[in-house]
This record gives sequence, C-alpha cells and structure tokens, in this order.
Amino acid sequence: MEFRQDSADVAICNVDGELFAVDNRCPHRGGPLAMGALHGKQLVCPWHAWEFDCTTGVCDFNPAVVLRRYAVRTAEDRSILVELD
Repeated sequence: MEFRQDSADVAICNVDGELFAVDNRCPHRGGPLAMGALHGKQLVCPWHAWEFDCTTGVCDFNPAVVLRRYAVRTAEDRSILVELD
C-alpha cells in the first residue's frame, strides 16, 4: 500500500498482521517500492529487484543502505496512522 502527503511518499507493509512504514522510493533508482512484491518481510523493488527488510529498512545485500522508517499504528476505526516526523 502506498500513501503520500506533502513531500512524504510512504510504503506500508503488512507482515503477519503487523504494519510497517518505510520510504516508498528505492535508493538505487527511485523505484516505487509499494508496487513491488512483499515476501515475508522482504520488500522487493519492482524495477531492479533490490530487497529491503521492511521491519528494519535494511537492504539485504548492503546493510549500509537503509530506508527511512516511520512509526505506524491502527486507530480504533481501523484507519492507518503514520507519524511523518
């Protein structure tokens, strides 16, 4: 799932019922991560198959490359709330 507000572009992942939010742009070439596949907790960029652990933001083959993470929770009305700052 993808969500945008102001300059924030966020991918939201559901891993076994728990939500995680990370930057939606792949640091490699800017691919839209929310359009990629989610295998367990591995989020795969649809453009060049870079993989990121959506729970930590860490790239699978280069731990120095890390996606920005955002705090996320579900409200009582089941709305998804993402803390951008």
